[in-house]
Amino acid sequence: MDYFAKRIIPCLDVDNGRVVKGVNFVGLRDAGDPVEVAKRYNQEGADEITFLDITATHQKRKTIVDIVQEVAREVFIPLTVGGGIRELSDIYNLLNAGCDKVSINSAAIKRPEFINEGAKRFGSQCIVVAIDAKRVAKGRWNIFTHGGRRDTGIDAISWAKEAYDRGAGELLVTSMDSDGTKAGYDNELNCAISKVAPIPLIASGGAGNMEHIKEALQNGCADAALAASIFHFREIDIMDLKRYLKENAIPVRI
Repeated sequence: MDYFAKRIIPCLDVDNGRVVKGVNFVGLRDAGDPVEVAKRYNQEGADEITFLDITATHQKRKTIVDIVQEVAREVFIPLTVGGGIRELSDIYNLLNAGCDKVSINSAAIKRPEFINEGAKRFGSQCIVVAIDAKRVAKGRWNIFTHGGRRDTGIDAISWAKEAYDRGAGELLVTSMDSDGTKAGYDNELNCAISKVAPIPLIASGGAGNMEHIKEALQNGCADAALAASIFHFREIDIMDLKRYLKENAIPVRI
């Protein structure tokens, strides 16, 4: 899918109404107000924003729709929202609040038909299936849920294919081994998934520098690169990153 521009997507992990960032899904530190942070990314040239209510599933509650509404009012680039989405009415409410896509994870694993139903009702382009994967053996990754707390025992590659077959329009693949480590994306995992699921793949977990993002987009089979702390704490400027990618013959929107 190289003829499409590659996308740079800052991720806002939100906990109790604040943007937070941790390492391997734990040790969270505050990174600001979600509306202000989203507004900044909108101005700085991000292609999309992903907003994840990271404790909604674990705490068995709905995503914070009012914050989503506020963010959507301030942001004029596509917004994907995930966390605590369990039924079609949740998708409807979030799309109604102004987001463009929803990211589903635990609910889809619990009841895979949810992907079919969401794609049929709202269109595949609205349904992003998030895959949190951890390496359990050479060339094998398992799916984890509940913010990385629970091993489902499900093989990540076969689950990615099933999500695609059921109508997912995009996959958000987070390597839990790499998340927050700044050691680079798990490109082996991303390429294994992209072979079985020919839909856009967002690489997530592990971005530490511009080269990591270049590798994920160039050889790592990803259509988009998602990152959090390097953008939140201003270690990398989005437009500088895009210029660097362009110099390396990666098509991006500037």
